[in-house]
Amino acid sequence: MTDSLKTRPRRLRRSQLSVPGSSEKMMAKAAGSAADHVFLDLEDAVAPNAKVAARAKIVTALRELDWGNKTRCVRINDLGTEYAYEDVITVVEGAGEYLDTIMVPKVKAAHDVMWIDILLGQIERKLGLTRRIGVEVLIEEVEGMMNIDAIAAASPRLECLIFGMGDYSASQGIDIGGAFGPSGYPGDIWHYPRYRLAIAARAHGLDAVDGPFADFRNPEAYREECRRAMTLGCVGKWAIHPAQIEPALEVFSPSAEAVARARKLAAAYAEAQARGEGAVQVDGVMVDVASIRILQNVIDKAEMIGM
Repeated sequence: MTDSLKTRPRRLRRSQLSVPGSSEKMMAKAAGSAADHVFLDLEDAVAPNAKVAARAKIVTALRELDWGNKTRCVRINDLGTEYAYEDVITVVEGAGEYLDTIMVPKVKAAHDVMWIDILLGQIERKLGLTRRIGVEVLIEEVEGMMNIDAIAAASPRLECLIFGMGDYSASQGIDIGGAFGPSGYPGDIWHYPRYRLAIAARAHGLDAVDGPFADFRNPEAYREECRRAMTLGCVGKWAIHPAQIEPALEVFSPSAEAVARARKLAAAYAEAQARGEGAVQVDGVMVDVASIRILQNVIDKAEMIGM
């Protein structure tokens, strides 16, 4: 692993809560929520005539609310709009030391990430910030999916790739109603883009996160989408409503039993190695170096959570 990857902070992203940056009330509630990660939105959740005013509200919320151990993120407007550069400048100059990451929507190519990297670097030097602000990108255009490997490698500041299936559906011409209903499609319509995104993220030491599920009154369907994303290697999913926080935390957390078993098998393997053995049988299960790589993912997640 390169030095640049080693410097990336490890953050929990089991539940990424979306909050309109125009609502002081909702931002205050989000600060007290159980979500690992909260992104204060300047894009889709904010009307065009409220975007400029929302920047100042976000700065105040970042500076004055108690966010605990949450990852504090701001989603700017996409780079094809007139808002993006002032979103970054206003928020980072106003609350840079209280900000963990910037989320960039509709990323299509590596140069989009490079642009935000350069701008953040300039502001950090101007302010004398000693802690680097990370970048999270939304892959929600077909161009972004085609260029995902170059995007994932574009900057050591990059931390996370997120699959935004709503805009992606429009970009590819997918009937999103059919994606969640009896369309006749024989499988998970999101399997390929989720899988492709997770592969690119893992290959570059990034987190893969699944995007929104609109029907927040259907917790079982949301859990199923979480399970599908988790199975493919995603570390978390968006919550567009506080009701979706707990299901995401549950699905993307290993059970206490799984953690205990992983630690037991890892300890037995370490003892076998000390004896010069390359594998060991524990409770009828053969444990070798490949097994340990899988078990270590469980152990690492448990340590981040504090289990």
